[in-house]
Amino acid sequence: MKITEKVEVDTVTDVVCDVCLCSTRVNNDGLEFATLQARWGYGAAHDGERYEIHLCESCFFLTIANLKQERRIQNLFSDDEGLNTQKDEDNFGLVARDDFFRDDAGI
Repeated sequence: MKITEKVEVDTVTDVVCDVCLCSTRVNNDGLEFATLQARWGYGAAHDGERYEIHLCESCFFLTIANLKQERRIQNLFSDDEGLNTQKDEDNFGLVARDDFFRDDAGI
């Protein structure tokens, strides 16, 4: 026997970029966004604080560019040549490429 009821359910209908305030909705009614998260624990200056920032594709890559620039500045006079190669810069944060079906094929 089936018993049916109307149930009110909260669902995500859109995610707005926290930087530019634009929708992250794409043509096929999907949502494409990045999430920057932090959970600070015992011993951290921000112990007990949690952060979650949603970014559209454009703002995500601007953020990555800013982080790369900060990395270059921080290591400007570093003796370690391994961290300053162009290959490292191009792949900064990249963990997969051509992962169209999100099956973690890797790079």
